[in-house]
Amino acid sequence: MPQERKLERTALVKVKSINDLARFAASMFTLGQSVYIVHFEHKGEHIYGLFAVYHDYYNMYGLPIFYYYSSSEALRGKYLLIRAEGSEQIMVSEGSKPGWVAIPIISLEKPPPFTEFAGDK
Repeated sequence: MPQERKLERTALVKVKSINDLARFAASMFTLGQSVYIVHFEHKGEHIYGLFAVYHDYYNMYGLPIFYYYSSSEALRGKYLLIRAEGSEQIMVSEGSKPGWVAIPIISLEKPPPFTEFAGDK
């Protein structure tokens, strides 16, 4: 009979603003990674975040990290748009715009099971 593996939780890192999360997502996007923001509700708050891996963390293959922003209100849109020409501009939108990095926001039914949010109702 196969032994059941325990699902380890990700490390949590809370950012100060949605702009910080958008900036991080845009930096990942410009490196050629596909990037998306996940959204779910937890204890009356709206959680927006993205998953990243801190590679070769000590003797591990990598440390999974969930970077997140918490808000009492939902964002009104399906994309975070980022543009950094001249000065940084970040907006929430229903669609993409030419010349902007568009990061999709994916709404989840419930928190991912490998985050602390899933075990803390």
